[in-house]
Amino acid sequence: MKYKFAALLSVIFAFAGIAFAQDAEKDAVRVPLENYLRGHATGDREYFKKAFHTEGNLIFIREGKYTTRSFADYIAGASGKPAADEAKRKRWVESIDIAGNAATAKVILDYPTVKFVDYMSLLKINGEWKIINKSFYAEPKTATETKKP
Repeated sequence: MKYKFAALLSVIFAFAGIAFAQDAEKDAVRVPLENYLRGHATGDREYFKKAFHTEGNLIFIREGKYTTRSFADYIAGASGKPAADEAKRKRWVESIDIAGNAATAKVILDYPTVKFVDYMSLLKINGEWKIINKSFYAEPKTATETKKP
């Protein structure tokens, strides 16, 4: 009986250790995502530089055409200050999925006139998580939606 109890405790502690490691890794993946969100909130390029890998790209459809933009160009476009309607903007990490040194995340940017759904690909490079790719969909809001308080 003692051996069964000891074995059961070993299994419980093993699962607890795995859960703790997964939570720690999820927190680590959140770091570049939170920097990305802070970059949007503040307009500060430094947050985007912390979030993105230097060789990454944005991929999206514009006017029906497949379009890419380098992270360097995206970062250069940061205004350096918050948007005039910043108080009305909401942003959050919707989900994170991790497999080894690769992860994906869904990020929502809910602005007064448009809602962006960002899908981020991340890799753990030299012990640090970085966004290596961003694809997104922009959903314009109707006039009724933009007038909500």
